Amino acid sequence: QVQLVESGGGLVQPGGSLRLSCAASGFTFSRFVMSWFRQAPGKEREFVAQINWSGGSTYYADSVKGRFTISRDNAENTAYLQMNSLKPEDTAVYYCNALDSWGQGTQVTVSS
Repeated sequence: QVQLVESGGGLVQPGGSLRLSCAASGFTFSRFVMSWFRQAPGKEREFVAQINWSGGSTYYADSVKGRFTISRDNAENTAYLQMNSLKPEDTAVYYCNALDSWGQGTQVTVSS
């Protein structure tokens, strides 16, 4: 079955950076779109970024465009989300998504 395991979250000051990882198993990783979503307290889960099977096409929410970069390593079955210039409003649990499956999430807190 599809398994997605996120890691790399933590506490960071405004303006800082974090790199999230999503380790995937149970499916042919290199054939499928990978996405990141996030959910802040009291809010609905929202789309953050998506990358196609080859890594040649990426899409971003307007709120993160120019600050976040999604990438993937098909040899390692891992997707990444590089987050720069972090803001307090980026605070959320970040989830990896593939084939309608979700990981357990990783907490990102941006605070001074």
